[in-house]
Amino acid sequence: MMKLRCVVEHITYQNQENGYSVMRVKVKDYADLVTLVGNLLDVPVGAVLLCDGVWKMDKRYGRQFVCETWEEVMPATVYGIEKYLGSGLVKGIGPKFAHLIVERFGTETIDIIEEDIERLYEVPGIGKKRVEKIRESWEKQKDIKNVMLFLQQYGVSTAYAAKIYRQYGKESIDQVKENPYRLADDIWGIGFKTADGIAGKMGYGKNDLRRCRSGIQYTLNELADEGHVYAVEEQLIEAAGKLLEADREPIVQAMAGMIASEDLIREQEAIYLPPFYHSERGTARRLLALMTSRSSALFEGNIDIQAIEKATGVGYDDVQVAAIRQAVRSRVMVLTGGPGTGKTTTTQGIIAAYRAAGLRVLLAAPTGRASKRMSEATGMEAKTIHRLLEFNPQDGYKRNDDNPLEGDVLIVDECSMIDIILMYNLMKAIPVQMRLILVGDIDQLPSVGAGNVLRDIIDSGQVPVIRLTRIFRQAQSSRIVMSAHAINQGRYPDTSNGKDTDFFFIRKDDPEQVAEEIVKLVKHRLPKAYNQPLNNIQVLTPMQRSVVGAGNLNMLLQQALNTSTLGISRGGINYRLGDRVMQIRNNYDKNVFNGDIGIIEKVNMEDRTLCIRFDDSLVEYEASELDEVTLAYATTIHKSQGSEYPIVVIPVLMTHFVMLQRNLIYTGITRAKKICVLIGQPKALAYAIRNLTVNKRNTRLKERLRGELQDPARQPNRRVMPYRTDEDEPAAMAAEPATEALL
Repeated sequence: MMKLRCVVEHITYQNQENGYSVMRVKVKDYADLVTLVGNLLDVPVGAVLLCDGVWKMDKRYGRQFVCETWEEVMPATVYGIEKYLGSGLVKGIGPKFAHLIVERFGTETIDIIEEDIERLYEVPGIGKKRVEKIRESWEKQKDIKNVMLFLQQYGVSTAYAAKIYRQYGKESIDQVKENPYRLADDIWGIGFKTADGIAGKMGYGKNDLRRCRSGIQYTLNELADEGHVYAVEEQLIEAAGKLLEADREPIVQAMAGMIASEDLIREQEAIYLPPFYHSERGTARRLLALMTSRSSALFEGNIDIQAIEKATGVGYDDVQVAAIRQAVRSRVMVLTGGPGTGKTTTTQGIIAAYRAAGLRVLLAAPTGRASKRMSEATGMEAKTIHRLLEFNPQDGYKRNDDNPLEGDVLIVDECSMIDIILMYNLMKAIPVQMRLILVGDIDQLPSVGAGNVLRDIIDSGQVPVIRLTRIFRQAQSSRIVMSAHAINQGRYPDTSNGKDTDFFFIRKDDPEQVAEEIVKLVKHRLPKAYNQPLNNIQVLTPMQRSVVGAGNLNMLLQQALNTSTLGISRGGINYRLGDRVMQIRNNYDKNVFNGDIGIIEKVNMEDRTLCIRFDDSLVEYEASELDEVTLAYATTIHKSQGSEYPIVVIPVLMTHFVMLQRNLIYTGITRAKKICVLIGQPKALAYAIRNLTVNKRNTRLKERLRGELQDPARQPNRRVMPYRTDEDEPAAMAAEPATEALL
């Protein structure tokens, strides 16, 4: 093993998943830059490293220094100090001021900032605000470095230091020492495996109850990410045992302790995390309360369909008329159907009927894009569900039991996207006299979050459902619409292409060729053929990984479409000015949510921050927060739910076979408004169409709506769990005894 002291000049490659990095570094007495490789995720340009490793001659890339362990140290040379300060790590000092400061103080620069920062006023152009900014950032960086150095001894990447410090501040090291597993619970992006790695090096045994507890929590959260509201007890024990490689007895003991402390809820053989249990049970109870409300029917006589048709300018068929009539006499109703079947025009008719009766109608959808489309279609204001419920990070949802929505009717579109947690918060804000119309395409993919809300409501048989199946004449001219319906019915679509079609299939077998063709389509052929800007073209892919997965396609498309050199690197991705990006988690502090797409409008290299435009809001991100966003030139079909794009390009290859399912391809195709291009193998498309295998989600909403589950209070020998996540829930239950009896 040898030691190598170096300054990072350029980051050639970083793998976000495993941290493997290739860097070009400057080393004293070496005329040329040296190639450094190893696990160096999120080491910034300008960092001074002291590395332990070995020299290696790579047949393809030449001489490299393979780093085994490393630490970041303060630079000692004038060049190193300037590079370090100019890297953006210290807010208030960019490349310009780094040069001026080092020019003034030379090798004493670090000592000046550390011990006599007031002397920075000697540097031309530096004022009071900048000095205070540098002082604050320098102190913060020292604390972060202490956390980083502490974690490094346990093999943890520096990528997590800022996050841990942001969560715990100066208490970071003490908190981690006390219980490293709390990192997995408290900090997004740090999972159980990372926390477990730290704990293992700190001496925690495999059967430690704290470890088992965290493993059970992690397993349930992983299942929730797969859509499950609960886990079957025996399956949970087995899954946790496989994850932990621990004995069964401590896992069972830890689970029993979590149930006793109300951190888990057991209902028969089902084990719930409390938020999911209360959300599922509360959603069912409130839906039943809404449906059994004693308020009078809306219309006593016939509806004037002709007046509605005149108001909307639409001629309705018998099924649509039935939907309008059903809506105005129902407390709760579901309207479902595929593309071109008239969901939008039927919704317009329902709105017209309600408004003719003088009722106030509220409109909402799960995402910003879906609510915007709803507004455009109806000519009325439609809000996201979060905006409708007046959500803010400090107070949560302002609209709730105590402050319900004001209106007579609520119509919610794209309901297949709504998970059980969001549905419950929505139901809590709906007063018992309000009508609720749920609109969505039941054949699309279910929600990204846990639950299968729309399908469970339909399958329960307790709510009136109108399904639109007739494809209207104007929609029949669209090959996109006809292909989507053919696929949904298990038939292979017409892929003959042609000059006047809006649905194309380009046959290619090799994934590398498919990736190259996608870049050509997006950069040249599609914008030229249809006179569309690049932002109107969206690549959707079944998977995140592989040559034609979202990760690799984003890298290729960014390289081809964005020539800007202004950007910030984080986790192996360089986020450049003008990039299209997607938020990949709900961030309530920033008021941006999983799936929101924006454009990077500002990059501040000095402060290492950037601003992303999401519709009407400009949101700032620090470099350490950029793991919450990802490039979105290409995205997965799952992430595209609720969105529509003028032009969609979808790779379909057997390399994606584990994800190729009918509802996935159907969902992808129905995202296209004007043009849809599939590229890949016909056999892969045929496989997807035949594959009806859909992973069943563990939910009990359907059974609760049917009254098939006994109320916990009446189950013998079972402790009733209090509503820890919803303090007003017991009062709400007491106010509706007739509905409670149904459960």
